[in-house]
Amino acid sequence: MTHFALMYDVVDGFIDKRTPFRPAHLALVRDAHARGELMLAGALGDPPDGALLVFRAESAEVVERFAGADPYVTNGLVKSWRVRPWTVVVGAAAP
Repeated sequence: MTHFALMYDVVDGFIDKRTPFRPAHLALVRDAHARGELMLAGALGDPPDGALLVFRAESAEVVERFAGADPYVTNGLVKSWRVRPWTVVVGAAAP
C-alpha cells in the first residue's frame, strides 16, 4: 500500500458555492474512509482556497476514481486537482 495526496485548487467563493454539493461530497468522503482508503481530509486556507485528502491505496487509480466522482469536481468547484505519491517517513503510518 502506498500513500497518495490528492490536492484540490478551488474556485473563489468556494464556501458559499459548495453548500448544495456538500452532503454528497461528505458521503463520498465517509464511504472512502469506511473502506480504509481515505485517511485524512480537509480544506486548506482561511478562507479555503484548496483541500488536501490523504489516501492509502494500492494505486493512484483509486484516488483518481474518487476525484472523478467527487461532486465538487464534477460541478466545477475544483479548478484543478492532482494526485501525488507520498512517502511517509515519520508517524503511525511510517514503515
